[in-house]
Order: sequence, then structure tokens, then C-alpha cells
Amino acid sequence: MDSDSVRVPPLRPGGYDPADYAGAVVRSAEQAGVSPRLVMGVLYNEAYKPHHPLLERLWQWWKPEASFGVANMHRAAFEQVRRVHGLSGRWQDLRDDPAFAIRVAALHLKDLDGRLPACHVRRYTREELLALGYNAGERNMRAFARGVPPGPMAWSYLRRFRAGRRRAAEALAGCVRVQACAAISPTAHPGCVDPDHRLVDRGAQADQRDD
Repeated sequence: MDSDSVRVPPLRPGGYDPADYAGAVVRSAEQAGVSPRLVMGVLYNEAYKPHHPLLERLWQWWKPEASFGVANMHRAAFEQVRRVHGLSGRWQDLRDDPAFAIRVAALHLKDLDGRLPACHVRRYTREELLALGYNAGERNMRAFARGVPPGPMAWSYLRRFRAGRRRAAEALAGCVRVQACAAISPTAHPGCVDPDHRLVDRGAQADQRDD
């Protein structure tokens, strides 16, 4: 499992907030070479069900092929990432190790980015297409990039991703845990730690200036 483990989500479903994992999101996104806001946006979209390990075990008992972890990843997607990146962890580890689950999600998004054409229809941003790819798979992502309209489930996922964009940015900007964020290099990432030890997302600030 991931050597940089963080605590598991609370047993009480209403107590889970992806913002609690901002430090792990930034580290994993930086290592994978993807936007931390994209990863955080995916976590918020996948927060519709409880992610405590016990509850996920019960969920799997009811639905054996259910997805696992705070990033809600299906086994087929995990096995592909594991093979490509030579990961030693197992799919079941996603359930018990949120840091590992976030790392695998970031790597998966990076892999999708490598398979997404540079040119795509202008109605979606690249991050939106990658989020759709995370939800609906690579083939559908590429179809959406060509202009094929998403189905109802994919469209609902996209709507929620767009609606949560500012919340994801705020979760990253509110990363006040010094131990979680101190390892971030301000020069290696578009975010940086200010003197108050808050993670500042410069991309989010640029978006706010453009509003």
C-alpha cells in the first residue's frame, strides 16, 4: 500500500469531506503531472457514497463488482493502472488506504490525458473531458472530444464536476495542515505555500480574476 497513508474516512457518512485529503491530492497530482483541482474535483464527484472501509466491504458484499476507495475506482481501471505503472498494491487496498487510492486516481487521469487528442470540441475543457473519461472510460472520452454528446449519466457527472469546480479550488486553498503541505515545492507546482502555510492555487486565482 502507499507509504504515505492518511486516515480513513469517518464511519458516519455525513462526516466525510474530500478537503480533508488536500495534502494527499496535491502530492499525488504533482507526482503524476496532473492538475490537483482535477483530482479534487473527481473526489468530490465520487463522494456520493460512504467510503469507510467497513461500509465499502458491506457495499461489496451487496454488489461484488462495486468500485473501491475515496476515488471510487473500478477494478478494471485499477488493474490497467497497476500494470502500466508497476504498482505493488492490490485493488482491495484502495478501500483501506485513501492516499493510495488518490495516487492511483491521479495516475489514471494522467494516462487518460495521454490518450486524449490535443484538439477537441470547444464546449468542454480538457479537465472536463478527463473527468468524463474517469467516469465513462477512455473510448467515451474520445467520442465526447469529437463532439458526440454524453448520455444522461455522463452529462450528470459533468454538471456536478462543473458545479464543484470552485469548491475543489477552495478545498486546495484551505490546505492549512503544515505537515500535509510542507513537502510541496512551490517552484515545481502551480500551487505554493504562503507564509501562513496555506496552499495557494494560482490557477484558481487566475480564474477568479477572469470572472
